[in-house]
Amino acid sequence: MKNIFIIGVGLIGGSFALDIKKQNPDCTIFGIDRNGNYLNKAIELGIIDKKVSFEDLNKADLVIVAIPVDATLKVLPNVLDCVSDETIVFDVGSTKEDICLKVKNHPKRRNFLAAHPIAGTEHSGPCAAVHGLYKGKTNIICEVEETAFKLQEKALKLFSELGMRIRYMNPKAHDKHIAYVSHLSHISSFMLGKTVIEKEKNERDIFDMAGSGFESTVRLAKSSPAMWTPIFKQNKTNVIETLDEYINNLKHFKKLMEAEDFEAVYNEMETTNHIKDILNGINSIQPQTD
Repeated sequence: MKNIFIIGVGLIGGSFALDIKKQNPDCTIFGIDRNGNYLNKAIELGIIDKKVSFEDLNKADLVIVAIPVDATLKVLPNVLDCVSDETIVFDVGSTKEDICLKVKNHPKRRNFLAAHPIAGTEHSGPCAAVHGLYKGKTNIICEVEETAFKLQEKALKLFSELGMRIRYMNPKAHDKHIAYVSHLSHISSFMLGKTVIEKEKNERDIFDMAGSGFESTVRLAKSSPAMWTPIFKQNKTNVIETLDEYINNLKHFKKLMEAEDFEAVYNEMETTNHIKDILNGINSIQPQTD
C-alpha cells in the first residue's frame, strides 16, 4: 500500500502513521484534519508527508478514520463515497454498533472494516503520537464478514506488522463489554478527580498528600472530553447499566463500613484480588505475528 490517508492526526491516527511509515518507508502518508494547526504540527513532526482534502481520497490505498465517534458517524459515509473499489477503510472508534448501522446499506460497505484497537494514553493531539503504541495490544474487529476478503487481508496484514492481537466480536457485544473495561474506568477517574478537586477548594494542601496510587487512578481524568462525551452518548444504555452496578457495589461497601463489619470488608477486597490473576494472564499472551 503506497498511499495512506489518516483522517484525524492526533494520538491514535498519528501513532498509526508513525508505525506504518516505519514498516513501509516508501509509502506516502496523507493527513486530513479540520484542525489546521494539528496538520501543520503533524508535518513538522514527520507524522504525515502532505496535507490533503476529502477530494483526494480516490487516490487512497488505505484510509484510517481516527476521529471522535460522533464525527465518524457523519464522515464515514462520505469517505466511502469517495474511495475506489480497491481501497480499505477502517475506523478506530471505541463504540461500534452505531457506526456499523450507519453504513450497513452503503454501496461500498464491503470496503469498510469496523475496528477498535484498545490502545492509547490520556494525552491527545499530534504531539502525543508515539511509535509502538499498538504492539501487543488487542484490536477488536466487528462484522468482518461484511468486508471484502481481499480488503480484509490488507488491513489484517497491517495489524500483524504492528504486532497487534486480533479478536472478533459482534458490535452489540463489543459495546456492552467495553462499557465495563474502558468506559466505566474513565467515568470513575473523572469523578474521583472531581471529588478531590472540590475538596481541595477548602483544603489547599490536599494534593501534597497525593501519592502514586492517586495519580495512577485519576490519570484517565486527563483524557479529552471532546472524545469521551460522544462515546458515552453512543454507548449510553450500556454505560448506565455498568454505572448502576458500580454504584450498588460502592453502596454495599459503604454499608459494611458503617456496620463496622471489617471482616466482610477484608473478604470483599480479597475476593477482588483475583483480578490480578486475570490481568497477569492477559499480559502473558504474546501478540500474533503470523
